Amino acid sequence: MKLTVVGGGSTYTPELVDGFARLRDTLPVEELVLVDPAADRLELVGGLARRIFAKQGHPGRVVTTSDLDAGVEDADAVLLQLRVGGQAAREQDETWPLECGCVGQETTGAGGLAKALRTVPVVLDIAERVRRTNPDAWIIDFTNPVGIVTRALLKAGHRAVGLCNVAIGLQRKFAGLLDVAPAEIHLDHVGLNHLTWETGARLGGPEGEDVLPKLLAEHGDTVAADLRLPRPLLDRLGVVPSYYLRYYYAHDEVVRELATKPSRAAEVAEMERRLLTMYADPALDEKPELLAKRGGAYYSEAAVDLAASLLGGGGSPYQVVNTLNRGTLPFLPDDAVIEVQAAVGHQGATPLPVPAVDPLYAGLMANVTAYEDLALDAALHGGRERVFRALLAHPLVGQYTYAEQLTDRLIAHNREHLAWL
Repeated sequence: MKLTVVGGGSTYTPELVDGFARLRDTLPVEELVLVDPAADRLELVGGLARRIFAKQGHPGRVVTTSDLDAGVEDADAVLLQLRVGGQAAREQDETWPLECGCVGQETTGAGGLAKALRTVPVVLDIAERVRRTNPDAWIIDFTNPVGIVTRALLKAGHRAVGLCNVAIGLQRKFAGLLDVAPAEIHLDHVGLNHLTWETGARLGGPEGEDVLPKLLAEHGDTVAADLRLPRPLLDRLGVVPSYYLRYYYAHDEVVRELATKPSRAAEVAEMERRLLTMYADPALDEKPELLAKRGGAYYSEAAVDLAASLLGGGGSPYQVVNTLNRGTLPFLPDDAVIEVQAAVGHQGATPLPVPAVDPLYAGLMANVTAYEDLALDAALHGGRERVFRALLAHPLVGQYTYAEQLTDRLIAHNREHLAWL
């Protein structure tokens, strides 16, 4: 089995490699190819990857290359984890929206649109090259904004599934609070990427007992603190929103916070400098503790599980993924990409039935889906007016004066990445 990671020079990669090494019985990787144009970073990450494999007795081979076509040739699955523009572009995404009184964040709002505009054309070019050399390969997208990027891939006819670590993080959190094995918790997870709610937490599988009410009653303070939302709000909702819902439920509070502290991008850039120094140490043969603060917790386990199921191995029968709606949520178009529990196998992901969704959540999902339609149109076809329309549609922007200002700022900060300019 050959797996290729595009963006393999990321400081995230040792987390992924550690998962491949630990879970080799679930996903027996014979060749792991790390592809990245940044040769200096790639060699540091590749060297650590080989040492991790060696320490854990993994027989697989780790290959590094800047040649995308060679890297994806004969791959069974290609994982995408790239960041167009690097942390410098992320820094901009998180700052210029604040100038207009809007949330500055890399995956949602105006910053998320900027990232989508930079990323979609690059990902589609990569996917076309994968299809030319290896049309049967699965593409697993971890590149944000996952919902829009996955939708672009599926719209173009690629064999793709989107992946996010929010659900597996909450599953692990709930399991710890309830003192059960993570595999015992099946989440009733519904929404769009980075716009999701846990409406149930079932013991043993989709038909198991819902213990979410017990969890909220006994551990609501802990859950609320993690989400940075007030406990009374969780009690009133009776569900657990993802932490991204704080951008919607406490927008002005978040804007004030972001305006008074260093950006997350600046923190991550400093972390990356420290991590790369660690990776250069030939004695290091495991992922360092600092990597846990970088983000992407449990990404490796989710990726192994998904790849194993898609490639006919021993992955879990049900997993939270990003895939086509196809009537699962009747208030959304069939070609919308939703994030829900799905049955995953070698034919792809089929969403499980979802009970009727409360209008409180369905309305916001429909609003953001409309934004994603317009965002993808802007990413595929360009043009200032398309950018403006997408921003005007986003519930974190909404007002036309903000949309006008943000359009100008988005274009000014992304000229080098937008071919239509």
